[in-house]
Amino acid sequence: MDEQATELRQMMANRGLSKKKDGVHKTRIVAVTSGKGGVGKTNLAINMAIAYADLGKKVVLIDGDLGMANVNVILNIVPKYNLLHVISRQRKMSEIIIDTEFGIRFIAGANGFSSIANLSEDELNYFAEEFATIGNADIIIIDTGAGIAKNVLQFIAASDEVFVVTTPEPTAITDAYGIIKIIATELVNRDLHLKLLVNRVHSADEGKRISDRIINIAAQFLNCKVDYLGFVYEDPAVTNAVIRQKPFIVVNPASKSSVCVKHIIGRIEKGGAASTAGVSRFLKKFLEKN
Repeated sequence: MDEQATELRQMMANRGLSKKKDGVHKTRIVAVTSGKGGVGKTNLAINMAIAYADLGKKVVLIDGDLGMANVNVILNIVPKYNLLHVISRQRKMSEIIIDTEFGIRFIAGANGFSSIANLSEDELNYFAEEFATIGNADIIIIDTGAGIAKNVLQFIAASDEVFVVTTPEPTAITDAYGIIKIIATELVNRDLHLKLLVNRVHSADEGKRISDRIINIAAQFLNCKVDYLGFVYEDPAVTNAVIRQKPFIVVNPASKSSVCVKHIIGRIEKGGAASTAGVSRFLKKFLEKN
């Protein structure tokens, strides 16, 4: 049994992680992505954001799906404004950011928006200026759209870390490798830190076996380094929470899925995250042409 499984048993007994306070540091920006929809990416992004907040972090969660944004559905929030209002210069970022009851701040995605690539230089500069105003956060988590759309790659290319979510399903594994391949071939020289998270596993061995397969193939055929972030168990508590339109880490903090997420975030913080130059670096990379 691997390290995560061993520590999970202890955490289940202790009913979760203890909170800790860290000093303020430059904003770290994490993109959570997947090769296909339906793997639980959005749900994990939300619950990881809350787990970070529980550790005393200032967290901003951005729904970066500019076509089918749905983070607000799980949070049971009806946003009055979203990213499209900023992109179209109708609102400032400070006017669309929402304080939630879960200890995180939330920026809604822009449903129906086609592509950031279609923005004029003036619109891009305005968006960049407004994005810079949220730089007081410790961590910004961007829930990207699924797949390899231009918008998705633009968010991925600019982030400090990229969490790729998959499940044990063969199609999800294939698509996870597919997006890693796209990242490795199209976003060269971007100094990206790729990490793989296997969702909905039935055992720790299953999660490790799937991750090893993808990581080894990526190393062999793409010369691409991918780290194993961890696994999250298949858990009916997740479905029950979605039905209630609440994050599962809030509805049932002692559930197997919640403890897995807490463990992953706790281990990231304990081990030290990837270096970051903050929001300014993100914006510089965001505006670069791939």
